[in-house]
Amino acid sequence: MAGDQLNVLNALDVAKTQWYHFTAIVVAGMGFFTDAYDLFCISLVTKLLGRIYYHVDGSVKPGNLPPNVSAVVNGVAFVGTLTGQLFFGWLGDKLGRKKVYGMTLMVMVICSIASGLSFGNKPKTVMTTLCFFRFWLGFGIGGDYPLSATIMSEYANKKTRGAFIAAVFAMQGFGILTGGIFAIIIAAVFEARFPAPAYQVDALMSTVPQADYVWRIILMVGALPAAMTYYSRSKMPETARYTALVAKDAKLAASNMSKVLQVEIEAEHQRVEEISRDQSRQFGLFSKEFMKRHGLHLLGTTSTWFLLDIAFYSQNLFQKDIFSAIGWIPPAQTMNAIQEVFKIARAQTLIALCSTVPGYWFTVAFIDIIGRFAIQMMGFFFMTVFMFALAIPYDHWTHKDNRIGFVAMYSLTFFFANFGPNATTFVVPAEIFPARFRSTCHGISAASGKLGAMVGAFGFLYLAQSPDKNKTEHGYPPGIGVKNSLIVLGVVNLLGMVFTLLVPESKGKSLEEMSGENENNDESNSGSNSNNQNTTVSAA
Repeated sequence: MAGDQLNVLNALDVAKTQWYHFTAIVVAGMGFFTDAYDLFCISLVTKLLGRIYYHVDGSVKPGNLPPNVSAVVNGVAFVGTLTGQLFFGWLGDKLGRKKVYGMTLMVMVICSIASGLSFGNKPKTVMTTLCFFRFWLGFGIGGDYPLSATIMSEYANKKTRGAFIAAVFAMQGFGILTGGIFAIIIAAVFEARFPAPAYQVDALMSTVPQADYVWRIILMVGALPAAMTYYSRSKMPETARYTALVAKDAKLAASNMSKVLQVEIEAEHQRVEEISRDQSRQFGLFSKEFMKRHGLHLLGTTSTWFLLDIAFYSQNLFQKDIFSAIGWIPPAQTMNAIQEVFKIARAQTLIALCSTVPGYWFTVAFIDIIGRFAIQMMGFFFMTVFMFALAIPYDHWTHKDNRIGFVAMYSLTFFFANFGPNATTFVVPAEIFPARFRSTCHGISAASGKLGAMVGAFGFLYLAQSPDKNKTEHGYPPGIGVKNSLIVLGVVNLLGMVFTLLVPESKGKSLEEMSGENENNDESNSGSNSNNQNTTVSAA
């Protein structure tokens, strides 16, 4: 179908991998590095926040965030992210990818810093401030999803496009890993400088006043990687597909890509005008024609991302509780506040190092070889298998001699989430929709995912509690326990396999071929004027 394309788009599709591809991966990827750091670092410090601001005199256990406060602190960034994905996704199709890209980064930088600030020192004031800025931090992070994916897909060649988009998303793994490592370092430094007894020895002295700086530093450092890439983002040219197909500026599209590809590309004014006339009569978003052509595709991308994020984010948010249950993290009362941060961060770092990061890069390596569909189906399948394998003999795994086996199985679940649907649900929506809706549809798909993340974040804080009311955390009603929660997650992953059947394979195809934009042009050209069939000349 190359002959149906503009020269500039065909040149991008057949371009060899060049330095600008790697520059785009780093610039877009550092946004995702920051996203992951900011979203997941909160799970490292929630126990510390409970000790500092919700200490109960005489209690045998350290202070915990009340259930409603914990749910909001953990979930408010997801609400912001969902809102940002919808808003910036829509804005990216209206104003252009580049114009909106810088906005999202500045919001992330400002709100990362502000998250560590408080107006007052009372629990209500601190939590209100934290939640307010984490909402707007999430809003900026949300914009990064559709824009980074769309920009990378529109810059890439069709042979390695999947690997390039997946590589941007894979920077999340390094963000999670860096968050854990940095928390370990900060906790070790503060523990050495301000030693304190365990909670059961001296409840008040176990949380030193300086511990209040620990969580603030961990949250605020998330601003650094985003700030470092702001200049590079501002210098990226607008994508040719937006400039030519949406903004209808053939000259600028050819000029920008001539510089990027370092080849001479002719501006095809007449061809762009023809496409413009054709597209002016084409369907709008959510029109009957759109639903006929792309309705099932959108259902597939939204449902699979929704189901994946229920499982993925609930695991991350209560993994510290799983580690406590199997003994990797000692009982809270046997540690001081900073030691607890260290142990939680160490456990999360080990999981990221052993399974999360490798899983992402396996996807990068194989996505353009075996395809998106196969990786997503395989990932959901193994997540289902390992969830049930953890859940059904759960009592067996809690015995001291079997703990390493439990952690290995849990790590494999994460590995196949990332060498599976966690990466592919991000890649596919950037490839299968028309250019004028691409950012919006990716934003809708991603927002559906964050809705699933909220179900995981809010729901499993309660579900994972012990059915025995005497064993629940302070302030929580009895839940269904970790075992039954894992069974629920297994069923969720099984549904993910079913809805994957709605998602088309895009490996090796041009964006216009997947979206049907070439087909539209052919039909309208042949219907309106048969003499126009040979107006496009393939790029040399």
